[in-house]
Amino acid sequence: MNSSIFRKLLWSALLLIAATLGTVDFYLTRYTRQQQADNLAARLSVEAGMLGADLIAHPTRDLSSWVKKNALLARTRISVFDGSGKPLADSEPGESNSQDAFSYIEARTRAIDGSPLALRLSAPLKETNMAANAVRLRILATSFGAAVFALLVAFLLSRGFNRRIVQLKRFAETFLSAGAARDPVIDSSDELGSLGRSLQRMAAQIRELVERLNLESARREAIISSMAEGVLAVDHQLHVIFCNPAFQRAFDVRTSVPERVSLLELVRDSGLLTMLNRVLETGEPLKEHLQSPAAGNRSFEAQINPLATSSGTGAIAILHDITDLERLEQIRKDFVANVSHELRTPLAAITGYTETLLEGAMEDTQNNRKFLEIIQNNAVRLTSIASDLLVLSEMESGAARGEPQCISLQEAVDSALQTVEAEANARNVHIVRGNVQALEVRAHRVRLEQALLNLLVNAVKFNRPDGEVHVEVIRSSPNQASVVITDTGLGIPYEDLPRIFERFYRVDKARSRQVGGTGLGLSIVKHAIERMNGRILVESQLGRGSKFTVVLPIA
Repeated sequence: MNSSIFRKLLWSALLLIAATLGTVDFYLTRYTRQQQADNLAARLSVEAGMLGADLIAHPTRDLSSWVKKNALLARTRISVFDGSGKPLADSEPGESNSQDAFSYIEARTRAIDGSPLALRLSAPLKETNMAANAVRLRILATSFGAAVFALLVAFLLSRGFNRRIVQLKRFAETFLSAGAARDPVIDSSDELGSLGRSLQRMAAQIRELVERLNLESARREAIISSMAEGVLAVDHQLHVIFCNPAFQRAFDVRTSVPERVSLLELVRDSGLLTMLNRVLETGEPLKEHLQSPAAGNRSFEAQINPLATSSGTGAIAILHDITDLERLEQIRKDFVANVSHELRTPLAAITGYTETLLEGAMEDTQNNRKFLEIIQNNAVRLTSIASDLLVLSEMESGAARGEPQCISLQEAVDSALQTVEAEANARNVHIVRGNVQALEVRAHRVRLEQALLNLLVNAVKFNRPDGEVHVEVIRSSPNQASVVITDTGLGIPYEDLPRIFERFYRVDKARSRQVGGTGLGLSIVKHAIERMNGRILVESQLGRGSKFTVVLPIA
C-alpha cells in the first residue's frame, strides 16, 4: 500500500472508472428518462383516442362519474373542457400540479349533442424519475464493484511491478560490488524484461570498462609509487591531489596525506610554491633547479607541467633528486684538484732539485747527496700515489685477485701487526694486542691485510709520543666478526667524520704530508671492506683519539 506505483495505478483506475461511469450515468439516465417519458406520452395518446371515442356516446350530464371511472382504469388524470376551454369535469378537482412534473395529452372530440369538447389526460413523471434513479443506483453499485476490482487488480499489478523494479534497482545499485549478482532476475518479455536485459548488457560493458580503468589506475599508481623521483599534483587552489612516497620521503612527510589538503599544510617551501604558482598563472611548463630547505637542503631538478583537473587547471611537479649527483660532481672536481695538487708538489720538488744539481750543485759535496735524497723521497711519494690510485681503480672496477677464501682474522691481524711494528717503535707508539678471538671470515687475504695495515699505520702515524694502539677481534653478533682498532691520537673533528673516506681528504693536511700520507688509505680501506660484504664504522673525539671497527660476516 505504501508503493507509489500502487497508488498511481489505483488512482488511475479509479479516475478512469469514475469518468467512464459518470459519462454512462449522464447519458443513460437521460436516455432512460426520455424513454419513460416517450412511453408515457404514447400510452396517454392511446388512452386519449379510446376515451375520446367513448366520450362521444356518453351523456354530458354524467361527465363527472365518467372521468372518475376512466381515470381509475387508465391510472391517469382526466379533464374535460368545452369548446371555450371551460372545465366541465375533472377526475382530481382542486389538486395543483405545481409540485410534480406531468406529461399532458389533449384530444379534440364532440359531445353526444355534437358540441365540441376537449379531452386532456395527464400523468406525473415521477415514475420516469424513479426509473432513472433505479438506473443510477445500479450504476453506483457497478461503480463500487468496479472500484473494488480495480483496487485488487492495481494491488496485484503493483506488487508484481514493484518486486521486479526492486530487483532492477538492487541490480543497478550493486552490480559493481564484489559478490553481486551478475544478472537481474527478470525473465519476462514485457518492457521491464527488456529493461532488465538492457541493464544486463550495459552492466557487462561497465564492468569491463571499470576493470580496465582499475587495472590502468593500479599500473599507473604502481609506476608512480615506485619512481625514485618525487611526484606532486595540485589543483588550481594548491590543494594536493596526489603525492608519491618518494616526495613524502624527500620532504619528511611521515603521516598519510589527507585528500585535498592545502600544500602549505604539507610542505612549506617558498621556491616550490613560487614555481607552482608561475605554472598555474601562465599555463606554461617550467623546468628549473630547486634547492629546498624543507627537504634538508637537497637539490632537485624540478619539471612542472599544467594538469587538467575536474575543477580547473592544476599542476604536476616531478622532482629529480640530484643531490648525490652534485655531491659526486663536487667530489670529482675535488679529486682532480687534489690529484693535481698532490702530484704538483713532489714533481715541483723533483724538478727544482734536479735543476739545482744540473746548474752546478753536483760539485757541492755538502748538499748534493741531500738533494738526491729529496728527489728520491718525492719519487717514492709519486710511486705511492700511483700505486694507491691503481688499487682504488681496481677495486671500483670490481676486479678481484682470485676467489674469496676462509681467512683467519687472527692471522691477518698478526701479519699486519708485524708489518707496522717497526714504524710504531720508530714513533714510540705502543701496540697493545687485546682479546683476539679465533674467528674466520670469507675474504681476499691481500685486500684484508692491506685494509688492516692501513688502519694500523694511520693509528701509529697520527698518534702522540708514548701513545697506544689497541687491537682486538671479537664476535659482535652470531653471524659477524669485528676488528676494533683504537688509538690515543689526535682524534677527528665531528664535522670531518662524514668525509674522511673520500680520496685525498685530510683532516690535518700539513701533518699528513709530513708523515708521508697520500690521502688514499681510508678510501682503500672502505672499498676493500665493502667488496667483502662488510662495513667500517668510526668514532672519534678531537684530542682523545679514534676508534675504527671493521665488521665482516663470519664464514
